Amino acid sequence: MSQNIRSENVNSSFFDGYYKEIWRRIFPEKTTLAEIEFIVSEGKLHAGNAVLDVMCGYGRHSLELARRGIKVSAVDNLADYIEEIREKASAEKLEVESICEDVLEMHLDQQYDAIICMGNSLQFFNDEETLRLLSNISAHLKPGGKFFINTWSIAEIAIKDFKDKYWSRIGDLLFLTECKLLFHPTRIEMNSTIITDHGEREEKTGIDFIYSISEIETMLNKTGFQLNEIYSIPGKKHFAVGEPRAYIVAEKI
Repeated sequence: MSQNIRSENVNSSFFDGYYKEIWRRIFPEKTTLAEIEFIVSEGKLHAGNAVLDVMCGYGRHSLELARRGIKVSAVDNLADYIEEIREKASAEKLEVESICEDVLEMHLDQQYDAIICMGNSLQFFNDEETLRLLSNISAHLKPGGKFFINTWSIAEIAIKDFKDKYWSRIGDLLFLTECKLLFHPTRIEMNSTIITDHGEREEKTGIDFIYSISEIETMLNKTGFQLNEIYSIPGKKHFAVGEPRAYIVAEKI
């Protein structure tokens, strides 16, 4: 694949401003709790284990894992998210290490029992960057540890469901998006406009890089993982083409 298209770090340029609040409202608490139950069960985690939450956002997984006695390192490059996690963890006296750092550059002085990369975050990087990220994740995971990926932009989902325009209203925010499906490398480029009820506007541009399951498996194999399972409903239903979400479980060899 060509490498002439590089994504800026969407986690720092897309997930701020009004969209930071939209992202918070997208996931109901029951979804987060179901994902946590899945991660804990599939990863055979218990109090005292250590989990790394890569591109943790506002910490919905990090905080819930910590409430179960798990030691969490939460990494994101958006300072507002990290500060919010610090405040909530402090208020609840939770064991969460909150780290504001580029995930491609992170060097943490420990290995983890499990690592999670949720919320479609793996799709923010081209294949060169993804291999670099997966290598870094592999270096921080104990042998036999589980790596969890949540995505809705793999080829088996995104191409079938592609729409060039869509809109939604989330609370008092109108969210309008125009998309292009492009190739070499395969990607969806998005231009979004957020409009408040008071007429304020915010423009956003982002890229999701689209990989097939086969391509993801190849990248995992190159970086020290084996792909174990793919679910559409965490831990309950195996993934089939066209289902809206995928939960990939890989294991450090």
